[in-house]
Amino acid sequence: MSRERDDSAGPTERGTGAGGGGGVSGTSGTSGASGASEASGASRAAERRTAARAIAAAGGSGVTGGGSGGTASGAGTASGSVTAHLSHRVPDLGALELLLAVARHGSLGAAAREVGITQPAASSRIRSMERQLGVALVDRSPRGSRLTDAGALVTDWARRIVESAEAFDAGVQALRGRRDSRLRVVASMTIAEYLLPGWLIALRAERPDTAVSLQAGNSAVVAERLLAGEADLGFVEGLAVPDGLDGTVVAHDRLAVVVAPSHPWARRRKPIDPAELAGTPLVLREHGSGTRQVLDAALAGHGGLARPLLELASTTAVKAAAVSGAGPAVLSELAIAEELSSRRLVAVPVAGAHLRRDLRAVWPTGHRPTGPARDLLSLTRS
Repeated sequence: MSRERDDSAGPTERGTGAGGGGGVSGTSGTSGASGASEASGASRAAERRTAARAIAAAGGSGVTGGGSGGTASGAGTASGSVTAHLSHRVPDLGALELLLAVARHGSLGAAAREVGITQPAASSRIRSMERQLGVALVDRSPRGSRLTDAGALVTDWARRIVESAEAFDAGVQALRGRRDSRLRVVASMTIAEYLLPGWLIALRAERPDTAVSLQAGNSAVVAERLLAGEADLGFVEGLAVPDGLDGTVVAHDRLAVVVAPSHPWARRRKPIDPAELAGTPLVLREHGSGTRQVLDAALAGHGGLARPLLELASTTAVKAAAVSGAGPAVLSELAIAEELSSRRLVAVPVAGAHLRRDLRAVWPTGHRPTGPARDLLSLTRS
């Protein structure tokens, strides 16, 4: 997976660098040490040792001074207050990477080419960083660019911050890879049996390395699994999106009343009215299923459903009972196409009852699908 970098992401990544606070603490001491060493004419190595000793002696005073007029931000305040202002005091990752490139090449132009910006832009970024830190970092001359003593120290700190950011980025990529290597789907029975197989075959063509697990249950079970964090994407057949979930319609379906060819209803020509259907014992799905919810709602104004002849926990079981002649059943048209074609079941017309329903993809509120779950959702719409 290619890595994309955006300077605007710098403050977020910077917040994870453990060494950021130390670098800020010492900046005020660095300038004083550098000026003193220039006045004495000591060697460059001596200047660096002097600067380092000054920074160590300064301790947290540099951080304390950063909040002039406020409470000292060393041990006297909560760590949250330090973090809140850190992004204003620490250069972004792009600037630190540019400084490291200058240190490697000894040339601002070569450093600019390495990070993919123009030399004027690189020069402007270095000057901006120097203003932010309050110290000179790079000496520019016709022979090239070299780090000042303060710049050498800042570069050492920058290297640790950039390495930490790279480790952070690698860890996040690993998390994304782990997420993208599996997909947990939970779906109500009709969708699981008659729609999801085709969608999952299409997903495998796009993501052959993603392992998919599918659980089937009624719409209530789908909601429970999603809210418990046991699935990444769900599909339901009920009247509305369950509480705690967001969703979108991915297909439409209609319920049909079916009987075996030997049943008296198989020969009637007049449609059944809702009152007669409500008063007839039927082979039904259990409470909590989307099919049962839609049927209950359609017949609520007609006395409600009679006591079921049989109450079964799967579409396949209801269909088998109807084929055997146990009694009339109400099933999804998706589930009975083959049985109607072979005349093992006969559809009975119903007048005046709304038996159409929406099929939805659902997920926990505020957590829109990502990775393979997002790709599967896209496939359902195509």
